[in-house]
Amino acid sequence: MRRGAGNSSHMKIAILDIQGSVVEHLRALEACGVDVVRVKKPADLEGCAGLVIPGGESTTLSKLLSRFGLRDAILAHKDLGIWGTCAGAILLAKEIEDGEGVESLGLMDIKVKRNAYGRQLDSFEAEVVFAGKKVPAVFIRAPKISEVKRSCDILASSGDEVVAVREGKYLATTFHPEMTNDLTVVQYFISMCA
Repeated sequence: MRRGAGNSSHMKIAILDIQGSVVEHLRALEACGVDVVRVKKPADLEGCAGLVIPGGESTTLSKLLSRFGLRDAILAHKDLGIWGTCAGAILLAKEIEDGEGVESLGLMDIKVKRNAYGRQLDSFEAEVVFAGKKVPAVFIRAPKISEVKRSCDILASSGDEVVAVREGKYLATTFHPEMTNDLTVVQYFISMCA
C-alpha cells in the first residue's frame, strides 16, 4: 500500500473487497497517491473519505453486502463518497430493471438495466467524453442507465447511452475506468471525496 510521506491525514479511499475488479481499482487509486483500504467488514470503513464498489456480479455482491453486515454500515456513513463501477453502478441505483435477487443500496436516483449489452462476448471498448475530457472506456457485460432523474448530472455518454452520472457524493459508471491506464475518472472521484 502506498502511504503519504509521513502524513497521517492522507486521504483514505476504501474498496469493497468481497468480489469483482478489486486489484485493478487498487492499482489505479494507488497510482493517484491515496491510501487504499480493502473493506471486508464494517470496521474497515472507519476514517475513509470514499468507497469504490467495483464491477463484479451484482446478485453476488448484493448477497455478500448483507451477509457481512456491510449494507447497513455503508448506509450509516452519510459523508462517504461512493463510486460504483458496472455492477457497483447497479447497486447504487434506486431502480433496477430485471433486478430480481439484487437488493440495491438505493442511493442514486437512476434506473439501471442489467447486462444490457449482452453476454461477455459482447464486451467492447469505446472512447467517451467524461466531464469534458476524452477517456477510453471498457464495457464488460455492462448495464445501461435507462433513466436519469433531474437530481443527477450526466458526466458521459456513448452514442445515445448515458454511461456516467453523478448525484452529490455518488458516482456511477457503467464502464470500467480501472481497466485502462487513464486515471481521469479515478482522479475525478478522489476530488469528489476531498
